[in-house]
Amino acid sequence: MGREAAFFDLDKTIIAKSSALAFSKPFAAGGLISRRAVLRSAYAQFVFLVGGADHDQMEKMRQFMSQLVAGWDVATVREIVAETLHNIVDPLVYDEAVQLIEEHHAAGRDVVIVSSSGTDVVAPIGAMLGADRVVATRLEIVDGHYTGEIEYYAYAEEKATAILALAEEQGYDLAACYGYSDSATDIPMLEAVGFPHAVNPDRELRRAAAARAWPVLVFSRPVALRSRVPLPPAKPTLAALAVGGVVAVGAAVWVGVRRRGVSA
Repeated sequence: MGREAAFFDLDKTIIAKSSALAFSKPFAAGGLISRRAVLRSAYAQFVFLVGGADHDQMEKMRQFMSQLVAGWDVATVREIVAETLHNIVDPLVYDEAVQLIEEHHAAGRDVVIVSSSGTDVVAPIGAMLGADRVVATRLEIVDGHYTGEIEYYAYAEEKATAILALAEEQGYDLAACYGYSDSATDIPMLEAVGFPHAVNPDRELRRAAAARAWPVLVFSRPVALRSRVPLPPAKPTLAALAVGGVVAVGAAVWVGVRRRGVSA
């Protein structure tokens, strides 16, 4: 028997918002984006929360973000995330997700967050939640600044590919592993594990879950982590596995870039 793990999408599965869009105001306060960009981010957050974005909307957001994040100082981004993490993300975490994370850890399973958001946002959130590993997007960095290019793309089928690679590396028995996501784009990831779950699913994922008899979970109670028993600390070697993605290091979850050799 191999080891077991629980794979969680992040946005609208563990937290109630887009992880990166949540940082738009701190990024603005840090001088990275303008008030106009904050308003654009607020609109993107609205679209995301109401029902997700279709392909065309995502492409428009990628174009917007491509222009926005290119040239950002990486150290500044990481400092802002570190300083505002608890104030921004803590109140957005679903109580039901926290409980599941605790239960999986108690059962001896690793908890892995698999997100299309950027590593510089996802890794600190993962550490705060006690995740053992994260799989996230990585942006190209040259001379301490984001170039606007994506090195690895954690989105759709790429999430499943990353899970398969991680299972081989860590010895996970995927047939005994769990998966949680809200989006139809993560169907390949959910199909890769033995116990998939649809969480607050969009319309397409709800249909897919019904056709496959997957459990549908409703998470509705954001809770401040400080109000709960502290989660198990993250392991010292929290792995930020940057294996792809439509990113969200910045003011939006869809950081568009001029991707070299990467298809949407």
